[in-house]
Amino acid sequence: MEQLTGIFDSHAHYDQKRFDADREEVIAALAAAGVSRVMNAASDLPSSRDAMALAEQYPFFWCSVGIHPHEAEDAPADYLDQLRELSKHPKVKAIGEIGLDYHYDFSPRDIQRRVFEEQLILAKELDLPVIIHDREAHAETMELLTKYRPRGVVHCFSGSAEMAQQVAQLGMYVGFTGTVTFKNARKPLEAVAAVPEDRILMETDCPYMAPEPLRGRRSDSSMLPYTAAAMAAARGITPQQMVDIAARNACRLFGIE
Repeated sequence: MEQLTGIFDSHAHYDQKRFDADREEVIAALAAAGVSRVMNAASDLPSSRDAMALAEQYPFFWCSVGIHPHEAEDAPADYLDQLRELSKHPKVKAIGEIGLDYHYDFSPRDIQRRVFEEQLILAKELDLPVIIHDREAHAETMELLTKYRPRGVVHCFSGSAEMAQQVAQLGMYVGFTGTVTFKNARKPLEAVAAVPEDRILMETDCPYMAPEPLRGRRSDSSMLPYTAAAMAAARGITPQQMVDIAARNACRLFGIE
């Protein structure tokens, strides 16, 4: 792959157990792979604290704090107060990832929706962007985004080109993962082509979503050049131009220099 520079992985999970054996080595190798910034997204209160610890340890890491829909049912009664306190940390740049997951339904849908709405309101209160998880819940996700009009990103986007344009029209960003490299990637690539230049982000969602030809392996930010190449081809630009556009957008969204 072509050597790219200035890569911003706008959604990663380096706090997860799958990195426990070699986390420091993996992160130490990212700079040589052209990765200059990472947003580490949380999924519950413990991972929010772990993400903050990584952001403190590594100058090129930032983090979010929040409750993922999978964890919504187990959120403690005072979770909003805890998130409010955690968000005071200078490296916390977003509330997330939050949203709806109607594929797995690990938490009841009414609880998912309540916790999602409460965090959308919290993000408004704190003037922070949100990182949205939407799996097989497009209509309800769009309903709530239209209602609350948050700043933020719909990450690991899985909707149509039309939905991607609707997200952008709300003033939000659209994040794409290694799924754009998969053999059946017609729909995500159509969405990549449809998103305005100033609203597109690039991410790994690592340790998940490794791109082709590395599919099935544990993903990390060094694999983003494959994603950049697929996205660039869909938009008729070079991979480095794609990286530069996505990095500029992520810096703007998260308020990072």
